[in-house]
Amino acid sequence: MTHPSPQRIGVIGAGRVGAVLARALRDAGHEIVAVAGESDASRSRIEALLPGVRVAKPSAVARAADLLLLTVPDDMLGNVVQVLADSGALREGQVVAHTSGRHGLAVLAPAIALGARPIALHPAMTFTGTAVDLERLSGCVFGLTAEPEERELAASLVADVGGRTAWVPETRRALYHAGLAHGANHLVTLVAEAMELLAASGADDPAATLRPLLTAALDNALEHGDAALTGPIVRGDVGTVRAHLANLAEQAPTTLPSYLALARATLSRAVIDGRLLPIRAHAIRQVLDAAERAAAVDPALRRTT
Repeated sequence: MTHPSPQRIGVIGAGRVGAVLARALRDAGHEIVAVAGESDASRSRIEALLPGVRVAKPSAVARAADLLLLTVPDDMLGNVVQVLADSGALREGQVVAHTSGRHGLAVLAPAIALGARPIALHPAMTFTGTAVDLERLSGCVFGLTAEPEERELAASLVADVGGRTAWVPETRRALYHAGLAHGANHLVTLVAEAMELLAASGADDPAATLRPLLTAALDNALEHGDAALTGPIVRGDVGTVRAHLANLAEQAPTTLPSYLALARATLSRAVIDGRLLPIRAHAIRQVLDAAERAAAVDPALRRTT
């Protein structure tokens, strides 16, 4: 691949993603001409990761950049693009890229109407917003969506920060992002709940107890998929599942809804995979149904919001 020349990049949104990507691109030889960030946390990240870079209003950042990188929250992105377009801060030939996983190119329509060159560039990684993330970018997959004319530039930007490209069709962006959020964000919730249960059981170090088990389970699942399933549901241990539910209802009721939901999903996958006989699955399903009915009539077993 022939790499395009270094870009004059402006960044709007110095959050955990924006500040880190800007630093990585700067280290790769691109010029970060200006960055917008209003909060104290954003200003701290700019000082730590982008010393010497001019801090400016979003419209000024856009006017100064040949490549504008928008790293604002998903629900704000459309409005930010529209405001920049209406203010005259965007121009023909300018590259306008965003890091949203959910959105593709359609959200950049106001910029496209002015002749801007759109790119959707999403790193499939969780960020701390510190220098620790810079090494993690190596090998990180970026979900890219771009028109044919912008594909070389998009891929070169990913290569510059040490990432790998994965092309995502415009119509599949939300599905792509749902897979990442379901796998990573919900995993954090699951692990946090598991640690709470272990702490309640008397474990001195829940994280140390879980780490080898979760590491092995994750590696096996990534390698073998459903074949990696173990535990009482795939074995058809009705009594064990019943005991889990009874203890959760009594001692940790806030974890009951997620246990029930994931138990049902695990049960279905085990049946489809042929590892659990339908008769055993029916017995477990009855136990799950009974626990759900009990939670529905007992306010103490309902998760509070």
